[in-house]
Amino acid sequence: MDGIRFLTEDGVSLEGELRLPDGGARASAVLCHAHPRLGGSKDHPVLWAIRNELAHRGIAVLGFNFRGTMRSGGSYGGGRAEVRDVAAAVGVVREAAGGPTLVAGWSFGANVALRAAVDDDRVAALALVALPLGERDVDVPDVPPRAVLAAFDRPVLLVAGEGDPIAPVPELRNLAARLARAEVAVVPGTDHFFWRREGELATVVGGFAERALGLA
Repeated sequence: MDGIRFLTEDGVSLEGELRLPDGGARASAVLCHAHPRLGGSKDHPVLWAIRNELAHRGIAVLGFNFRGTMRSGGSYGGGRAEVRDVAAAVGVVREAAGGPTLVAGWSFGANVALRAAVDDDRVAALALVALPLGERDVDVPDVPPRAVLAAFDRPVLLVAGEGDPIAPVPELRNLAARLARAEVAVVPGTDHFFWRREGELATVVGGFAERALGLA
């Protein structure tokens, strides 16, 4: 695992960690963390599990901290300026590894990942974990409008815990119906934080990544 720093389009210095798989990368991925003001960072066990799973499947993975988080520069941007952070991270990981690129996000990070991807053709697939759609304890911008979602013709995974009030399964299914190529996965017996179910979640994301990126 290599620690790196990189700049966004608006000149903010972000810290990240690049995990390269053994034997060369077949694809790349960017991981977007949960809400910075609620303790979110690249170092949460949920993201560690996903990072390790993707690397095991031959994918180079960049985890990073959004602006204003830990040792990243800048200040919290309300989920809007953070779209630039994702764009910069995608550029960095694509320089490090060839092949298609997945962007995955958890909670706040899922919201930012979705809004970043709709305007970035470099993103081949999206894995959105516990996307906030229910109780708005997580302060995030609205998801893109219906017409934008309908035009997004790339694979999308929507995954949540069975008992997650922030990403209720019925709301995920409603959102999936607005997307051209979406699938929904539910992890039973857990909630927004996937406590002790991180490995199961990571397996779901890894399997989707292989299918969506044409690696299976």
